[in-house]
Formats: sequence, C-alpha cells, structure tokens
Amino acid sequence: MTPLELKAHARALLARLATWLRPHKRPHTLLLVPALFALYVLLLIPFTPGIRDLRKAKVDQPAQIYSADGKLLAKFKPTHREWVSLKSISPNVIDALIATEDRRFYQHHGIDLKRTASAALHTLKGDKQGGSTITQQLARNLFPEEIGRSQTLTRKLKEAITAFKIEALYSKNEILETYLNTVPFLYNAYGIEMAARTYFDKSADELDVLQSATLIGMLKGSSYYNPVINPERALDRRNIVLGQMVKFGHLAPNKLDALQKRPLRIDFERQLEEPGRAPHFAQQLRKWLITWADDNDFNIYSDGLVVRTTIDSRLQSMATQALALQGNQLQGITSAAWGGRGGCANANADLAHAFIRETDQYRAMRTGGANDADALKHFTSDRAFMQALCESKTRVQAGFIALDPSNGQIKAWVGSRDFTQDPFDHVQQARRQPGSTFKPFVYGAAFERGAKPADTFIDQTVEIPIKGDEIWRPTDDSPPSGKPVSLRDGIAYSKNRITAQLMESVGPARVIWACAKVISTWCRRLRSARVRSRSKRWYRRTEPSRTTATI
Repeated sequence: MTPLELKAHARALLARLATWLRPHKRPHTLLLVPALFALYVLLLIPFTPGIRDLRKAKVDQPAQIYSADGKLLAKFKPTHREWVSLKSISPNVIDALIATEDRRFYQHHGIDLKRTASAALHTLKGDKQGGSTITQQLARNLFPEEIGRSQTLTRKLKEAITAFKIEALYSKNEILETYLNTVPFLYNAYGIEMAARTYFDKSADELDVLQSATLIGMLKGSSYYNPVINPERALDRRNIVLGQMVKFGHLAPNKLDALQKRPLRIDFERQLEEPGRAPHFAQQLRKWLITWADDNDFNIYSDGLVVRTTIDSRLQSMATQALALQGNQLQGITSAAWGGRGGCANANADLAHAFIRETDQYRAMRTGGANDADALKHFTSDRAFMQALCESKTRVQAGFIALDPSNGQIKAWVGSRDFTQDPFDHVQQARRQPGSTFKPFVYGAAFERGAKPADTFIDQTVEIPIKGDEIWRPTDDSPPSGKPVSLRDGIAYSKNRITAQLMESVGPARVIWACAKVISTWCRRLRSARVRSRSKRWYRRTEPSRTTATI
C-alpha cells in the first residue's frame, strides 16, 4: 500500500470511528477522544520529514565545478547565502531573536505549551496570534512541501512533530545557527550574514543592537517591514523589538528611550554572487547538469556533486584578460568615433536619428501626436537619454572559445567582455556566422599591400577551385548586380563575392600572415599587461602599510 493510500485509509477509519463515537449516542465514549487524537498523531509521524532528511537539510552541499588543473570555477547554490557559525553572529541578534520570537527557547523541547495555549485562546477570541517557537519556524522553513502551507490542524501537528525531531537531533545552539542561516530577508538574501551585508554593509558579527533589532523585526513580515521601501513600519517594528529585549532582560531599561529615537540608517546594496573564473561556461554547464541530475536522481544543490571539466584555468584567465583588453581598446575607438561622452548626435546626426526612431519612447511620442522633427529635437536634447542610447547601440561585444583540435575539449570559454554587465553569451547564444569575422583580416592584408577604400571590384559570380576538383561559389543575400563595388562598401555590407575576389588578389598566404601578426600583437600586449599586474602586486606587498578611516 502506498503512503497516499495508507493516509486515505487512516482518514476513512477515523471518520467511521468519529461517527460511531458521537456523544449523543454514546456519552461514555468521550474518554476515547484523547486516545483517538494520540492515534492520529502517531499516524502522521511517517508523513513528516525523517532524521536523514533533517541532516540533509542542514548540511546541503552545492555542486562544485573544477577546472582540469584543480581550480574552483563555480558553486551551484540554490540561494544567495553564506553560512556562518553561531560564534560569527552578533549576540545582539540572538538576544533580539529570543526576546521577540521565543522567549522560553531554552526551556521547551520544540513546543512552548504555554504560548501555544495562549495563542489558541486569543485566536478563539478573534485576536489571531502566532504561537510557533523558533524550532517550529525552522521546521516550516526547511520543509515547506512536506509540512504544507494550509492553516489546518494537520499542518500544525506535522510542524510540531518535526520540531520534536529537530530538538531530539540538534542542540539549541545548532538550531539557532541553522535558523539564522536559512531565514529569508528579501532581495535574494538568505541568512543573517547576507542580510547584514545587504542592509548595513557589514558582517553579521558586527551588527549593533539597533541593526539587530531591525533585521529580527523583519521576520514577522519581511515585505511589510522592509526597511528600504517601508522605513516607518520598519522603525516602529524595530522599537517594538527593543521593548521586548528590555522586557525580558536582554537590554538595560535606561537605554531604551535613547535607542528608540535613533533613525534606521540603512546602507542598502544588493549582494551579487561572484561570477567565478568562467561564468558563461558555468551557466551552460548548470543547464546540462540539472537535466543529468534529474535523470540520475541527484540534486545539484544539496548532494555535494563534484564536477571536473576540461577548462584550463590558466588559459581561461588569459582569454578573459585578452578579450577585456582588446574590447576596451576597440570601445574607446568606437566611442570616440560616435561622439564619446557627448552622445551619438555629436558625430553622426543621421545615425543618431535612426537610433532614436527605433526606441519605444520615440514611438510613444509619435503616437501621442508629436511630429518627427519635434520628437527628434526632444530626444536629441536629452543628454542622459542620448548617452544611454549611444552606449546600448555602440557597445562593442565579443566572444571567445578555445578547443583542443585533437579531442574537441573546451579549454577556455569567454562569453562577453564582462559577465556582470553583459550576461548574454556570445559563444553559445549568439547566432552569427563565424566567416564574416575573418573578413577584416582580408581587408587588412589588402590595405597593407597598398589597396585603397575607394578601389572597386565588380559584383559578379565568383568561382574558386578548391581541393578535390570542387568549385567554391560564394554568394550574398542578393544576386550579382554586375556593378562596381568599392572596398569600403564591400566590408560595410559584408559582401562575400567582393571579399573572395580581394583574397584572390592579395593571396591566401598574405591573409594568413596578417592574421598571425594580429594574434602575435595581442599576445605581446597580454604579456605586457600581466607583467604590469605582477609589478603592481609586488609594489603593494612591499609598500608600507596604511591605515584608512571611514567616516
């Protein structure tokens, strides 16, 4: 019999017993009600998390991704959390938590019977109150699916049973540590350490009594008492927590008035996960690993999987630096060509107007009745709008992947210039033909040999013999026009027939030589940058130590 069938059978049996034991039929059977309740509790025990599940929940181990040379590339965490020991949490946090959420935490064994009875009495009177202990809240946080979310007696009993199991398995300090490391604080910040960094820009062990009271106050309703968007509510709630701390002996009474008059002083900043050494590669690997784990009954967030990849961390680092270096240099050239900080309109009005007409803001203004000239004038005069538009339209992007040709192993993968700013993966997500990226080398070799941008070739059918008595016939998106096309237009419009004729004119060997020189130049620049970086690190190690002060 399956667990669901067993549960249904037990409920049917209890229903029949309840009908048979109706008080008006058999008054003496009222004595059996407590026994039936106890039986129901016993029947629920198999449907609550087991000891193995409790241990697994506390020691969740995310999958770790390593390079071929043993360097950690990424960890696949389900939430943004950094586990800290109880010793690394300010005592103010613990005092505020116990005073507010569970003042008899050290006396009960999972359920505070006095608080539960009081909460039930107030609820019957219409004043709904919570009676959950810290251990019950932990049970609900760790096992929301197993325990359930509905406000029913069955759910409360499951919560209580699980709380008893937790108390039997863990010490009070372990329960506090687990609770404070798993409770959510909005903005994808889980646990007290991430909360302290997010709202106060400090570690959990540095929180003072006011900051601790603010964060603990959020536990009653993190959105409602959000100190970022609801500061007045958060301030009132913080002061209530301070009052509870005084009431139960965790704070001196003579300090309360002065503390309650203090402002919140939030120092908010979202905490972003470290991108790691190969962030784009890790994102693609995560997608594959999730499917593999589902097929093989693993969990990538909790089962401690260790994945070793073919990535070479040294090559990955060099590729990342090279892409950033070259991208930044080309970005400087591009930005200068289109007006730099002044916006696109400073350099090319026609291009800027074309960019403006593509925006939703322009379309909305035209729909509202403005003519083209007025709309263009309005947006061109908006410096912030033009700067953002220029950056979005002219930001140079690139991707890089290195494969071992002997076995196809991926040695380096860089999807963009900066993962945090450009998460789009130009290696895997971009759909572009790689052939056109080779055309600048052909034109570069030609210009080095004395060709001019105004030189022309006829846009005509081209046939080039290749190995095996085959003929290569490059094509474009339009048929041959038979008209002369300049080299300037040939590269601007990516004309394959023009590029093929140019390569025949220059010679494949010279094109390959031009490509090799460019790669050699990049390598020299990268080596130079690495030498400068090592020199700076050496200087930092040898210069006298300095003391900084933050005001």
